[in-house]
Amino acid sequence: MKKNLFTLLIVLAVSHGVKGQQSNYSDSLSINVDQNTFWWAGIINDGNKMPFTKPYQADYNSNYGNQVQPLMLSSSGEVTWSEQPYKIDYTANKINIRGKSVTFQYHKAGECLKDAYHYASDTYFPPSGKMPDQLLFTSPQYNTWIELLFNQNQNDIMLYAKNIIKNGLPPGVLMIDDNWQEDYGKWNFHKGRFSDPKQMIDSLHTMGFKVMLWVCPFVSPDCDVYRILADKKFFVTDQTGQPAIVRWWDGASALLDFTNPDAATWFKSQLTKLTKEYGVDGFKLDAGDFEFYYNVSSFKPNATPADHAEAYGKIGLDYPLNEYRAMWKLGGQPLGERLRDKEHGFASLQLLIPNMLVEGLMGYYFSCPDMIGGGEVSSFDDKNQFDQESVVRSAQCHALMPMMQFSVAPWRVLDKEHFDAVKRAVGIREKFKAYILELAQKAAKTGEPIMKPMEFNYPNKGYATIIDQFMLGDNVLVAPVLIKGAISRKVVIPEGIWKSFDGQTIKGPKTIEVKVQLNDLPYFEKVK
Repeated sequence: MKKNLFTLLIVLAVSHGVKGQQSNYSDSLSINVDQNTFWWAGIINDGNKMPFTKPYQADYNSNYGNQVQPLMLSSSGEVTWSEQPYKIDYTANKINIRGKSVTFQYHKAGECLKDAYHYASDTYFPPSGKMPDQLLFTSPQYNTWIELLFNQNQNDIMLYAKNIIKNGLPPGVLMIDDNWQEDYGKWNFHKGRFSDPKQMIDSLHTMGFKVMLWVCPFVSPDCDVYRILADKKFFVTDQTGQPAIVRWWDGASALLDFTNPDAATWFKSQLTKLTKEYGVDGFKLDAGDFEFYYNVSSFKPNATPADHAEAYGKIGLDYPLNEYRAMWKLGGQPLGERLRDKEHGFASLQLLIPNMLVEGLMGYYFSCPDMIGGGEVSSFDDKNQFDQESVVRSAQCHALMPMMQFSVAPWRVLDKEHFDAVKRAVGIREKFKAYILELAQKAAKTGEPIMKPMEFNYPNKGYATIIDQFMLGDNVLVAPVLIKGAISRKVVIPEGIWKSFDGQTIKGPKTIEVKVQLNDLPYFEKVK
């Protein structure tokens, strides 16, 4: 009876949004939603469904192939948080959240989204004061996956890098993707494909690149390293107590148990060896998805899949040049976070802004919007239709986001007109790179997102549901072209005086229609 009364009192407090009221409670919570209040939740891959305007359900026991954060924020300054996964059920006037043996926190932090965000950031994922390697923000990234697939080799990697320079693109971070290694878990350069990896990396450094290598937490069960690590009990185990063999996109492998500190130390020793022997600068730490840790036992008793993802995420803290796609918590940390691979085309392009906005709101502000033109390799099969315009618009969308990353070689797949438009987008980023770096440095110190929804800067102005344009810091409004064949687009200009990409001076607030050509990325700099 006492427990039921306590729960009722909490629900009443939450329903009325009492400012300053903080409640801790177990297992479930109902929040009444006012018709003028909007909510965002920490499921990054569903960012296009936020803020909620339609019924929505989600389960934080999955990471949906991308980062998740056990956080909800409202445009009225409300915050919910839990250290453990839970389920969400949203309808037009109520949010129900529930979990088994889960403690929730609710706080009325202020009156707007910005108030809610800063309370959450300060309380649950405070900024570390550090940021990933600044080259991730100041220059494009180049990933070899789409071009080389599983044929990662020294000759073609060098050719890819030389063609970047030859075709007028600036050097940046070069990511060598899967299958450079001898085997999963044997993190040595494959001798048949790399004749002199040290010389290759030295040459790439001379050309102006930093080099990242793809790695994962899997170990092939038929290699000698597996037997050594199995004896040390470094793997998650199945019901028989033997190493669990987990099926993933590249086969069936044993899975390192990073809740065991000794397993984490071994894995980091392999990465550090690569940095010292070959001059490798950092790592793309792939996988880490919750689904691989279902129904396994681990060193930490009762570890959840989320616990394993968090432990894997902490590996990257030792390497300033890093990239993750899957993550649990660890917002505010100096970790590069990329959106999950998306198919080629305009439908996927339209997901980038809303998903990136939610990444920032969840504390993953050092973020990258997938790969230009799409990162899903099957989209580039010869049988599929290729859309040059979507590659251009994708590059423009990336240009004024925290990071931009190429994979498919634009000089190979585009004609001169479209490739010139891509290079123009890179030139726009060059113009703003000092500003983007400044925002990244500010984020590391204050937790302020680099890329923000308009509702963040201009609360309660009717902007909450705008998900096709964004603020880059406080002084640049960006409205990329997201519709195939568009010759114009609508832009909502907030209060202030703004100078447009085409030289106009505009006084807001107002909604305008701007004409666009293939080369155009509509952006607006705040004058005052």
